[in-house]
Amino acid sequence: MPYISVESGVLTSEQKKELIERLTATASEITNIPVQFFTVTIKELPDENFGIGGKSIDELKRNYRP
Repeated sequence: MPYISVESGVLTSEQKKELIERLTATASEITNIPVQFFTVTIKELPDENFGIGGKSIDELKRNYRP
């Protein structure tokens, strides 16, 4: 059984629904495995609980300048 796991910040219910649908459809199309065999989980990690390069994600977002 194919398993897709996504780690993200907080998403709306609509975003989760679309993410699950589109990830499943795309993976099924690429692998030729029927959609009913896929499992998708979304692990929500608050930005202050996850860091990159010694800084929390919320800090990186606050200081981001495109």
